[in-house]
Amino acid sequence: MKKLLTLAAIGETATGLALLIVPSLVVRLLFDAEIVGVGVVMSRLVGIALIGLGVACWPGPPLFGMLTYSALATLYLSYLGIRGDWVGPLLWPAVVLHAVLTLLLVKAWSKPQENRAT
Repeated sequence: MKKLLTLAAIGETATGLALLIVPSLVVRLLFDAEIVGVGVVMSRLVGIALIGLGVACWPGPPLFGMLTYSALATLYLSYLGIRGDWVGPLLWPAVVLHAVLTLLLVKAWSKPQENRAT
C-alpha cells in the first residue's frame, strides 16, 4: 500500500507541476482542447491543488500537504490580485482566508510530534 501511495503522490505532483508550468500543453494533451483567459488561471490553481494532494499522499504527515496547498494558493492568488488581471469580489477574501489557514497550519505543524496526529 505504501508503494502505491508513493506512486500516486509522484503522479499527482508531476501532473500538478505540469499544470502550473505549462497548463495549455497539459490541457491540449488531456482533452485535445485549447484554453485561454481564466482557464489558464484555474488550470494553474488545480495544479497547485494536485501538488498539495501529492505531498499529502507522500509518506509523512498529511498536514504538510494541506500546508503546501494553502501556502501556494495564498501566493498565487496574491500574485493574481497584485497583477490586477483577474480580480473578482472574492479574490482578496480568498487570499486572506488562505493566509489565515496557512498560519494556523504552520502553528499546528510547529507543535510537538505527538499533538500533530490529533
